[in-house]
Amino acid sequence: MLLLAAAAAQGAELLAFSGSNPGGGAKGIYAYRFDTTSGELTPEGLAVETTNPSFLAVDASGHFVYAVNEVGGKGMVSAFSIDRAAARLTLINQVSSQGGGPCHLALDATGRWLAVANYGTGSVAVLPVGADGKLGEAAAFDQHHGSGVNRARQEGPHAHEAVFSPDNRYLLVPDLGLDQILIYRFDAGKGTIAPNDPPFAVVAPGSGPRHLVFHPNGKVVYVLNEIASTVTAFHYDAAKGALQDFETVSTLPAHFMQANGAAEIVINAAGSAVYASNRGHDSIALFDVQPELFKLAEPEHTPTLGKTPRQFTLDPDGRFLLVSNQDSDNIVVFRVHQRSGELTPTRFRPAEQPRPVCLVFVK
Repeated sequence: MLLLAAAAAQGAELLAFSGSNPGGGAKGIYAYRFDTTSGELTPEGLAVETTNPSFLAVDASGHFVYAVNEVGGKGMVSAFSIDRAAARLTLINQVSSQGGGPCHLALDATGRWLAVANYGTGSVAVLPVGADGKLGEAAAFDQHHGSGVNRARQEGPHAHEAVFSPDNRYLLVPDLGLDQILIYRFDAGKGTIAPNDPPFAVVAPGSGPRHLVFHPNGKVVYVLNEIASTVTAFHYDAAKGALQDFETVSTLPAHFMQANGAAEIVINAAGSAVYASNRGHDSIALFDVQPELFKLAEPEHTPTLGKTPRQFTLDPDGRFLLVSNQDSDNIVVFRVHQRSGELTPTRFRPAEQPRPVCLVFVK
């Protein structure tokens, strides 16, 4: 009985991997064990040495991890197999991302295709994924063209994310340099993409769209704008793959006038809370989602207890939110209030890691 009680108190354990940026002694992808009851995040050391793995994705089976590698002007995507017991990764292969500065990647619903966004050169590619996790050369590619009003940040296209629609029929790509969310029809049989009609949606000039999330109802999309530090809400027509904006709100307190760059956006499983990270204000903004209208209430802000929260994620149960503070070299775990969505730091010390930028769980 005592052993059973101790096991229940400890809770289930999940394996997690965290990517990193160069500098500060960062060497690649790091491993962690996460206690789903207490929220304790325990470092397991370097999982694999690899260059600048800034964003990660895990396949649904929990067998493989994929990473973008930002290496100067040459972009690569790496595939790794997972050793759960040892909390280590082994390289399967590495292929071209078909552009420079890849910054995001995502698997489609079938697990057979991986889309990658190239920030540096402003393009998107779709790579085939074998049953053994191995990546093939690109099956599809599209180069973006144009610029925006901010000459320092929008001198050319900068694709920042690739997101498959819930029905797997479309691929949405926010482009920071164009102030557009490009929309592609996606063929899950061939892995090809083609411009949709309409081919894109727009945000206000100079906003710089970075990341987006679908509401669980599949009818609303929230787009995080990095440069303007705003969230733009869109109605989504799943039949046509079309977006129509209906609201834009700030991620910052009204009194904050210093430099800031919004980075990540997440919605909870109930669709009642949207979270966004602020780099500069160094906070997580919590927006209550209004029922039926899906507009966002005035945000509440929680300090991230670190510098430059580039990425954060909810654990699979939605009970904890983990923030990767890139410039303070730590990952901080917050408990999520199940009704209000409010964040409270756990009693554990933040996990230390050089330049953490993206944490993913293996289910």
